[in-house]
Amino acid sequence: MDPDEADLVAAARAGDEDAWEVLYRRAYPRLRAYLARRLGPGEGEDAVHETMTRAVAGLDRYQVGPAGFDGWLFGIARHVSADHHRRQARSKRRAVAMAPDPQASGEPDEGLVVSEEHAQVRRAFQALSEGDRELLELRVVAGLSAEQVAAVLRRRPGAVRTAQSRALARLREQLERDDG
Repeated sequence: MDPDEADLVAAARAGDEDAWEVLYRRAYPRLRAYLARRLGPGEGEDAVHETMTRAVAGLDRYQVGPAGFDGWLFGIARHVSADHHRRQARSKRRAVAMAPDPQASGEPDEGLVVSEEHAQVRRAFQALSEGDRELLELRVVAGLSAEQVAAVLRRRPGAVRTAQSRALARLREQLERDDG
């Protein structure tokens, strides 16, 4: 963690709202991109707020480590994402049990229409394992370093770099398969 970040975290712990504002603004674009990718575009904003709410509440438990504040914060975001998916799964189970078959009603799909190229990349990405998707979302979408991702996923940085290389190779293979 750089000295500036350490000073900001210390000030935030002491109740300095301006320090929280700086920490929030630094992390916001990457948190939003990561959570929007994990949860869908309409859910990212609420999840960022939930992440920051949990961070404020848990800052006393934060300990300086090699991943820094961002690694800690994205660990919280990962939990927010998991909690959201669990709630969604429960909600879907209830809705399926109570709702008629949507295909039978003839209602149009509510999904967005995307270009074929984007759809192909999304399909290839979805074909990856959950672990590969999460690793690439943290490294590429959120822009975390290998060290920060290692702290979030509880792995060694070298293992993260290797896993990233392999995940990207699997993504390329999937894209080539879809082209052929």
